[in-house]
Parts: sequence; structure tokens; C-alpha cells
Amino acid sequence: MMKFKGPPPTSVVLGLLCVMYLITYVDRVNIATAAPEIRRELSLSNTRLGLVLSAFGYPYLLFQVFGGWVGDRFGPRLTLFVCGVIWAAATILTGAASSLMMLFLVRVMLGVGEGATFPVATRAMQSWTPPDRRGFAQGLTHAFARFGNFITPPIVAWLIALVTWRGSFVVLGCCSLVWVIVWVWYYRDLPADHPGITRDELERLPNRGLASTTARPRVPWRRLTRRMLPVTIVYFCYGWTLWLYLTWLPSYFLHEYHYQLGQSALFASAVFFAGVVGDYLGGVVSDRVLHRTGDLQKARRNVVMMGFLGSFVCLLPVFLTHDLVLIILSLGAAFFFAELVIGPMWSIPMDIAGKFSGTAAGMMNTGSALAAILSPIAFGFIIDRTTNWQLPFVGSLGFLLLGAILAPTMHPERPFEESGESSNLVIW
Repeated sequence: MMKFKGPPPTSVVLGLLCVMYLITYVDRVNIATAAPEIRRELSLSNTRLGLVLSAFGYPYLLFQVFGGWVGDRFGPRLTLFVCGVIWAAATILTGAASSLMMLFLVRVMLGVGEGATFPVATRAMQSWTPPDRRGFAQGLTHAFARFGNFITPPIVAWLIALVTWRGSFVVLGCCSLVWVIVWVWYYRDLPADHPGITRDELERLPNRGLASTTARPRVPWRRLTRRMLPVTIVYFCYGWTLWLYLTWLPSYFLHEYHYQLGQSALFASAVFFAGVVGDYLGGVVSDRVLHRTGDLQKARRNVVMMGFLGSFVCLLPVFLTHDLVLIILSLGAAFFFAELVIGPMWSIPMDIAGKFSGTAAGMMNTGSALAAILSPIAFGFIIDRTTNWQLPFVGSLGFLLLGAILAPTMHPERPFEESGESSNLVIW
């Protein structure tokens, strides 16, 4: 059999997932930068624009758990291939939208394509990542997602100037198709099936890169849902602030400070870069705490609480000053601390659920998906009623504090299967 040459397959798989996280975020937040142009051309109010921005969240919410289950059932290779084709097509079709309804529908299609991606990617990482590197892997992949946030505003602004906002979506959708082809060619659901894997790498992986069982166990939905519900609620608290940033930040700088689109995009990009650092450090810190203490509660819960409380404190100056430099520093610091929670949070489904980690990750990310629906609509409604672009950040303060309070209700130190909670498994 022909052997692959080059970097270790475990590193390449992680790299492919990093690129996927970057691309999916580029394709979901590009509309935030293009929003002023879309609003002007289609004559939309802020409330209607908020409805369009929230359209992504409806199928994204519905496909979290279902998509995670599909990934557990049929494997990440096929599932992410199908998802990639759908989200790439939706991105391209956005450039052809000529009405509010069509724009809404293609954003729904994008949510369908991207709904399963992160839970299924978590399932892929569960097989391809050593247990003591889970925080690092989740932090790194989500750092690439935030890097997507960082580069998207200036890239989309440049593409709009070059090929109009419609052309920008076509270009970005074609880039997604390239990733889809590479993924289905290289990835294998079982690391042991990859021709380039080494014995040393397999020894470090869960089940040594082999299937843990030849049977297909039925997901114990009720028990798993109860275990994951506290995690889902905490992640909703994080998601509220995340989606406020992702969908409205360029427009905030444009309207509150009356800068041009390119300048507003650069300011938003500067804030998002803080999230890149926060994602990476959150995963690294979580794994280091785990190495030193062997305590999953301290490694996951404490980092999450620190992130929520730090973001709460750093967001307060937004209400105390109108100085642009201080506002950017405040928003950037708040986003940095909020992103510290990502590595430990996305490690928790793997810590708890094992071979059900795709389904469990979908349950957790349902919280963020629900926030993706409610946060943009609330922001647009409040602005239309009050013309105050700072007022929606009040909601973020409340949810950040609530997330810190509820973080101790999560218990990653209690593996789902080992506790006997999945003893009722049956064969399909």
C-alpha cells in the first residue's frame, strides 16, 4: 500500500479541521460586513436585517443534535463532505439573492450546511486526539474560527470594492468547495485505516485508532440530555455575547462612530483578533491545569468561570466612555476573556460522552445556536426602538454573570458511560 509522506496524519487532520473552522466562520459572518451594502440595496430596516442575520440560526439550532448523531452514526468523513457541499452552495447562492425572502432562505440553507459541522468535528477529534490534548485541539480549532472572524471584515470589504458584495459571496463559496474535496480525499473515520499512520501515533489515540465496538449503540437520549443540559445552558450564556459580536459589530462601528465600511471592518477585525488569542490560551491553560492537578473540574470549570467574569468586567467601560480607542480595547478584552471558555467547554462533551461525543457536542452547541437566533433579533429591535447602539450590550453583561454562576453545575469529571448511565444500550 502506498504510504503518505509528510507531516503526521494526526497533525494533518487537526490542520484540516482548523481550516474548516476558519472557512465556516468566514462564510457565516461575511454577511455582517456586507450588511450595510445589502441593507441599502434591498431597502431593509434594522429589524428586517436582524431577521436575515438570525435566519442562519434556525436550522443551525435544529441540526446540532441531529447532525451530531449523524456524525456518530455514519462517520465524520461522509457527514462533513455533505455538509461542506451544502454550505458552499449556500454561500455562492447568497450572491444571487434579490429579495428579503431569497436572502432569508439561502441563510437558512447555510445553517443547514453548517449545523452539524462543529459537533461532527468534535467526534472526529475524539478519535484522532489523545485525551490529554483535547483542550489544546479544541482551543486551536476555535482559534482558527476566530481568525476567520479577524480576517473576514477586511477581506469582504476588499472583495466588495473589487467585485461587489454579490461577487464576494461567490468567491468565498468556491474556496469552501476546495476544502471539501481535500477533506474527503484525506480523512479516514478510523485512524488505523489511514495509510500514513504510525504505530506510535496509534498507541496515543483512544482505542488505539480502532473502532471501540463493532455494534452501533442506540443513543440513551434521556439520560444524555440530562447530563448535558447544564452544559447547554452555560454555553447559551456564552453564545449570546458571541453572536452579538459576530452579527452586529461592524455595523456598530459604522453607525455609532460614523466611519466608512472599510474602517468599520478594520475596527471589528481588531476586536476579533483578541478572540484568536483567547481561544488558543483557553485550551492550553485548561490542559495544563489538568496535567498538574488531574482534576477535570478545575481544568474545565475554573477556566470557564474566569472567562465569564473577566469578560463581564472588561465590557463595563463600553457604558462609561465614548472614546473609540477605549471602546475597542474594552470590546477586545471582553471578547478575549469570553473566548477563554471555548477550549474547556468543547472538551466537556468528549470528557463526558465518549463515543456519543458528537451527539453531546450537538446538545451543547444547541445553546449557542438558540442564542444565534435571539441575539441578532433583539439587537436589531432595540436599535430600531431606541437608536442606542450600546444598550444591547446590557444583555451580554447579564448572561456573562449568569454563565459564571452556573458553571459549577457542569461535571466533566463524571464520564457518562463509566457511571452506568448508558447501560441500556441496544444494537441497531
